[in-house]
Amino acid sequence: MAKKVFRKIADQRDPGFGVKIDNQGDRFVNRDGSFNIEKKGASFWQRFNFYHAMITMTWGHFILVILGAYLLINICFAGLYMIIGFENLAGTVAISPMEKFFEAFFFSAQTFTTVGYGRVNPVGLLANFLVVFELLLGLLSLAIATGLFYARSSRPVGKIIFSDQAIISPYRTFTGLMFRIANAQNNQLIEVEVQFMLSWIETENGASVRKFYELALERNKVSFLWASWTVVHPIDEKSPLFGFTEADMAETDAEFMIIIKGFDDTYFQNVYVRTSYKFYEIMWGAKFISTYGRSEKGSTVVDLSTLGRYEKVDLPGFSFVESKDVLLNSEKES
Repeated sequence: MAKKVFRKIADQRDPGFGVKIDNQGDRFVNRDGSFNIEKKGASFWQRFNFYHAMITMTWGHFILVILGAYLLINICFAGLYMIIGFENLAGTVAISPMEKFFEAFFFSAQTFTTVGYGRVNPVGLLANFLVVFELLLGLLSLAIATGLFYARSSRPVGKIIFSDQAIISPYRTFTGLMFRIANAQNNQLIEVEVQFMLSWIETENGASVRKFYELALERNKVSFLWASWTVVHPIDEKSPLFGFTEADMAETDAEFMIIIKGFDDTYFQNVYVRTSYKFYEIMWGAKFISTYGRSEKGSTVVDLSTLGRYEKVDLPGFSFVESKDVLLNSEKES
C-alpha cells in the first residue's frame, strides 16, 4: 500500500485569478504589466472609464484626443452658426460659402477659448444664446483638459525595465531562477520590494486546477534601486520548482508573475510595476552578463542595454522528484 507524503513547499496565495483552467488565455499578466483579460457581456459605457483612459494612454494619443476634441467642437459650433444664419454674425467679411464657414469656425474658436478679438460679434437672441452655451462649454472643457494634463504629469509611473528573459542559473551549490530589473529614470526608488508568484496546473482529486504559490527570494527588498538588481529565487528543496525540468514547466503551463513596489522620492508616493514570464521565456543554463562599468571620470556606468544579455553555462546536477505536482516524495508501506 502506497502512502503519499506531502510537504508544504511554499505559501499558497489567491491573487484573484481563480483556479479553473477551462478556456483560459495564454497568460494572466502581459509583459507590459497589463492584465491579459477581455471583458464581455457588459455595454461599452459600463466598461468605459473616461478618467482612467485619459491618464493611462500614451502622451501622443492624449494630445491627439485633446486636439481632435477641440477641432470637432469648433466645427460643430461653426455648423450651428451657419444653420441659424451667417448674417447673425456681425463684422464678417467672408463672401463664398467656404469663407463663411471658416469665419464661423474661427469665431467659434475665439469664443470657446474666451479670446474674443471683437471684430465679429453675435447679433440676435438665438446667436447670443449659442455663444453663451459655447462659453460655458469652453470654460468647462479647458478646466477638464488642464486637470487631466496635471493628473498625467503628477502621476507617479515606475519606469522599471526587466530582462527580456528569466534564467535558470547556477546558484551556490544548486540552481536559481533569476531575472534582472533596473530603474530607467534618474530618480531614486526607495524601499523597493519584490513579490514573486508562480502559477501552474496541478492535478488535484483527479481534476486539473491552477495553483498559485509565492516564491521565496534570496532578497525581496533593497533600500535603493539605483542601478540593476538580479532577483533570485533559490531552487532548493523548499522550492516548488525543485527537480523540475524545462519539459515539466511546459507541461504545467508555468507562469511567473512579478509585482514590484517602491517609494518614488520625486513624487513622494508609492509606485507599482507588474510583469510576468511564461515558461517559454525562461532560459535554462545561462548567466547574466554584468551591466557595470567605469567611466573616465571614475563614476560607475550602468549599461541598461545589456540588462537582458546572458551567456550559456552548465547547470549543476540535482535530484529530480518523481511527481510534477506538489507531491515531493512517496513512501511505500506494505
